[in-house]
Amino acid sequence: MNTADRLKIPRQKMIEQDPKERIKNFREVPFGYTPELAMQEAQRCLACKKAVCIGGCPVDVDIPEFIKLIAEGNFVAAAKVLKKTNSLPAICGRVCPQEDQCEKVCTLAKKYEPVAIGNLERFAADYEREHGVVEIPEIAPPTGKKVAIVGSGPAGLTLAGDLIKLGHKVTIFEALHKTGGVLVYGIPEFRLPKTIVQSEVDYLSKLGVEIKTSFVIGMLWTVDDLFKEGYHAIFIGTGAGLPNFMNIPGENLNGIYSSNEYLTRSNLMKAYIFPEYDTPIFSGKNVAVLGGGNTAMDSVRTSLRLGAKNAYIVYRRSRNEMPARKDEIHHAEQEGVEFHFLTTPIKYYGNNDGWVTSMECLKMELGEPDASGRRRPVPKEGSNFIMEVDMVVVAIGNSSNPLIPQTTPGLEANKWGNIIADPETGRTSRQGVWAGGDIVTGGATVILAAGAGKKAAKDIHQYLQTL
Repeated sequence: MNTADRLKIPRQKMIEQDPKERIKNFREVPFGYTPELAMQEAQRCLACKKAVCIGGCPVDVDIPEFIKLIAEGNFVAAAKVLKKTNSLPAICGRVCPQEDQCEKVCTLAKKYEPVAIGNLERFAADYEREHGVVEIPEIAPPTGKKVAIVGSGPAGLTLAGDLIKLGHKVTIFEALHKTGGVLVYGIPEFRLPKTIVQSEVDYLSKLGVEIKTSFVIGMLWTVDDLFKEGYHAIFIGTGAGLPNFMNIPGENLNGIYSSNEYLTRSNLMKAYIFPEYDTPIFSGKNVAVLGGGNTAMDSVRTSLRLGAKNAYIVYRRSRNEMPARKDEIHHAEQEGVEFHFLTTPIKYYGNNDGWVTSMECLKMELGEPDASGRRRPVPKEGSNFIMEVDMVVVAIGNSSNPLIPQTTPGLEANKWGNIIADPETGRTSRQGVWAGGDIVTGGATVILAAGAGKKAAKDIHQYLQTL
């Protein structure tokens, strides 16, 4: 097919659940491509000689090669290409912000819609799993070196996948009872099904990765204890699990959640299959979610599925500054979420029983850009108004888990509590200790954490060869 014909093919959309139906369930919203749609979409790729899309991928997936194989109908081979550099393709195909990474720099994006790289990644990974053709790659001979990974989020899982194939013995220590970190406690079922995460974890187990759950490093054992147990290198990927609040009057009223608690109760305590599981979670009828990122979208869309009649996003900037994925904003709008832009709460009010009943808000206007590059919101005097709510979810970001920095002498952290690590290697101030993901950067994306895990794996491997 010549270039002119390729340019005539429109970007293929995935079939989705109807919004009126999906707000009553937690099933996945997009159904994914059929083989026919995937091949049609793959035909749109121009197979550029200089594949700038690869440079937009934090884990260096050979994007033109796997898409070419899909176009040819060789779906299993496409999945193999993905897994050469990405241990979590079924996950990344669902939750990565492709519009700001690989698809953003796609050559087609200059005049047309970019190739749907994320959708194709999801298709290839799903096809391999659903058809039972997942193959175990060749594992290098044992090196005799032991690596401990603290935290089983995307950084830790990616690192484990890379190091186990190089012949090192790898053990993951996870504080919670389920493996996956933010992938299982933070992202709702309708966006990333638990079975998908579990299948990726099972794949790592088949490669030989040992996983110990309900094991809190920094409490049961410290980093120094791991060294005493014979581990030669340690990677810290404990994430940003400490919720941030606004510290405004009334914030301790009942019915005001952090997004961490709200989503964890829904995800790991299985509120999403109520009443099969009688999860202790309050279901508000007028729910306000504060924030404009993916976590805010996850929270507000969860509230609808748990019975909210009115679900609001309250965000202090405008829509243009929202960091959430475009798809998540679009899906929230389809589902009836009401957006209150340029708005911030300043005080909560409650009843005699201590439950929140309303919040006082201020309208904002945008001033000069701040350190994030987004225009700084400035309050408009006299714009106060009252919003009636019976539940609020605060989704304004998280701080890093402080436990390991507090229990590891010589491990340097910055003023926000993030572990200081070399961005190219993940090396910390402690000999033999690496770190990556949200514990280093603060709250970021799944794929950036995976990229950090990949860089650290390369450096750890080189380090182990010197011992």
